[in-house]
Amino acid sequence: MTATTRITKGIRTVANDIAQGFFEITHNGFALLGLAVMFAIITFVYHPEIRTETEMRLMGWLQDRHAPSISVSLEPDAIERATATNPQELPKQQAAVAFWLSKKYSVAPEPLSALVAEAFETGRRAKIEPTLILAVMAVESGFNPFAQSHVGAQGLMQVMTKVHSEKYEGYGGKLAAFDPVSNLRVGAKVLKECIARAGSIEGGLKLYVGAGNMKSDGGYTAKVLAEYARLQSVVSGKPIQSIQPNPAVITPVVEPSAPPSVENVAALTQPS
Repeated sequence: MTATTRITKGIRTVANDIAQGFFEITHNGFALLGLAVMFAIITFVYHPEIRTETEMRLMGWLQDRHAPSISVSLEPDAIERATATNPQELPKQQAAVAFWLSKKYSVAPEPLSALVAEAFETGRRAKIEPTLILAVMAVESGFNPFAQSHVGAQGLMQVMTKVHSEKYEGYGGKLAAFDPVSNLRVGAKVLKECIARAGSIEGGLKLYVGAGNMKSDGGYTAKVLAEYARLQSVVSGKPIQSIQPNPAVITPVVEPSAPPSVENVAALTQPS
């Protein structure tokens, strides 16, 4: 037998051994896999709680694998953009106002709580009743921060953005009219200017709604004063039904300025 023949025979023997070993390993592997599957089926049939837990884990795994495939962008800090506050963290009076407005206007208490807190802070700085600010807000927009009237009054307090665009410059521009807090602050400023010029809340409300030179404001002032009285009742803890708007009580002592000119009235008013 030549050397070449011996080498060829040796290679065949090795190849046969490898093939036989692979077959045995594969055969045994499939046998083990079959046993594992059968065991899993029996376990799931007789132990449904294990099946349920396994299904939940598998679904969670699939969802985790699916999230990157659809490019979902997670933003853990998105909460910082939300205009919302836990009403339980507010002072008692403010929380009462937030819950009452939430129920009446079908608005979530969390965003309303943020607005109530801001109204009380803005009112304190501007020396204007926060409940009056909230009453104007309620009548003007029903607490819809994206409201817009047919004449262009925008946001929570329906400020005429075009007329008062300079007041929004400190908030980044006119689009801030749709930011609830910015609109509240600008609206409160406009309201205070109107009251100062008119010398009373009633006169200021007529200017605010654009009816300063008209005999009637269509009932706007009465609506705001009625809501103002109700909110005052909520703050004081009195039954709301027993509180009626009383102009003699709610009209502040304000030194009236010179009668506004037609130009000044146009600059201050913003019809709703």
